[in-house]
Order: sequence, then structure tokens, then C-alpha cells
Amino acid sequence: GSREAVERLVREHPVVVFMKGSPAQPLCGFSNAVVQILRLHGVEDYRAHDVLQDPDLRQGIKNYSNWPTIPQVYLNGEFVGGCDILLQMHQNGDLVEELKKLGIRSALLDAEKDQEKK
Repeated sequence: GSREAVERLVREHPVVVFMKGSPAQPLCGFSNAVVQILRLHGVEDYRAHDVLQDPDLRQGIKNYSNWPTIPQVYLNGEFVGGCDILLQMHQNGDLVEELKKLGIRSALLDAEKDQEKK
């Protein structure tokens, strides 16, 4: 749970989620919401770390981000936020832009072509 160890995890992949449970079996509603939002965008390739398996990591990641709750989402090594912030970014279109910066094309772009804002 050291800062260095956490930093390595955060930087090991463009999209990293610290959650309770796993993407296949989230163990809290907020973690589940994060998984569902990523799924909506077609993001299946990301690293998920189950903090319930590792109390040190659970505390370490909170200290690292200065954010008291789990889940936590990191894009390109940067802390984005938890469930509420990800949901907000999903709703206002920021998440599509952030994913684009990582070279990830959101699946919603294809779904929403018809409803594009003029």
C-alpha cells in the first residue's frame, strides 16, 4: 500500500479502477455503476483492483488520491474521481473526450451518431 506501489498500479494501464469486487462481480453499487458506465462506452480493456482483497491497498489508494471512498477511476495515471464524477462525465460528454485522449473510441459515438448535437 506504499505510495510507490500504488503509483505503479495507477500507471500500469491507461484505464485503472480500484473497486470493491471485480468487474464480473462488483460488491457495491457504486463499483457496479463504474463498471456499467465503462461498459456503455465499450471499455472492456482496463485494470480493476479489488480493494477488499487487500486492506493495505484500500488505505493506500485513499491516501494516494486524497479521496476517502472507493471506487476510484484513473485515466492515464491521473485520478478522475469516483462514481458520481464518472457519471457526471458520462452525462456531459467529458468521458468520451477523455477516452479519446487515450486513443479509445467510445462505443457511444456510434450509438449516438443519429442524435449528434448540431
